[in-house]
Amino acid sequence: MKRVRRDEVVDFQTYTERRESVRQSAQAAKGVRRVHVGEHLTFLFENAETMRYQVQEMMRVERIVREADIQHEIDTYNELLGDSGELGCTLLVEIEDAAERDVKLQRWLDLPEHLYAKLEDGTQVRATIDERQRSRGRLSSVQYLKFRTVGRVPVALGTDHPDLNIETVLSPETRAALRADLDS
Repeated sequence: MKRVRRDEVVDFQTYTERRESVRQSAQAAKGVRRVHVGEHLTFLFENAETMRYQVQEMMRVERIVREADIQHEIDTYNELLGDSGELGCTLLVEIEDAAERDVKLQRWLDLPEHLYAKLEDGTQVRATIDERQRSRGRLSSVQYLKFRTVGRVPVALGTDHPDLNIETVLSPETRAALRADLDS
């Protein structure tokens, strides 16, 4: 998977001038890589364009100008992309009601172990998680996951958690975008 390179990142002032067109392009890239699984789970597969957008937004908001700090942002976001043959994604657990969200995030502490990408041959590739996102008694509502598909494109995403037994078939557009990401 292609990474964000330092020479692709501009200073926050230049970015601010170009922000609207960059934002539109990044949103389009995110849109085709966004997969809803059931009522509460949204998977957002990341690529170099979506991560570059995140780096630029962070630099703009925090007014980052020091070279070491810029490189730190790039390295941090690149880590989310995964290695060769992996697909990196952000999982959003979306529950509007705060009380309900708190209860479910406690009950779903083991949810990441129940997430999978299904390949064409029916093989289920389990998600690996960034353990820094898990606390002792509660799942974070934002998780960073990787699926080691060994370069194969998933046909579906799902969960076999006892509370959430759901699977969503990926659209042809999503599969094509993930294929392009794996080939980059």
